[in-house]
Amino acid sequence: MDDLPPAYLAEIGRQIGFISAFLGGIAATFMTALLAMRVPGRIGGWAVVCSAAAAAAFMISVVASTALVNVLNPLAPATVKAAAKISEARMLTFLPFLLGMYLLLACLGLAGWLRSRRTGYVTAGVAGAAMLLVTMVL
Repeated sequence: MDDLPPAYLAEIGRQIGFISAFLGGIAATFMTALLAMRVPGRIGGWAVVCSAAAAAAFMISVVASTALVNVLNPLAPATVKAAAKISEARMLTFLPFLLGMYLLLACLGLAGWLRSRRTGYVTAGVAGAAMLLVTMVL
């Protein structure tokens, strides 16, 4: 991995942590709504699983990004900095974030099928296009 300046990495960590916390809340809310509606069938079950897994992935990303920012803080004790594994913290910040994005988009794509086939095609297409764009951007 490239050696990026600590201040830059800390800012990336703060941004990913914020976005992960926000999207994790959305995923958890979506899961709760699906559970409250008692959606039957396989598609509803997969939507619940995708939203739960997305929320969990985003939570991992939030914790890892918080740890990354704490280690990169200029005021962090030397013992904390010496024990830190920056590359592992970066991976535990980014990979669950990316997984959470894909899972949340999959959940949104599945949600349309709960209403009708036509809506399902539209939401699946939109989610697929969003996944492609996320892949291109990240």
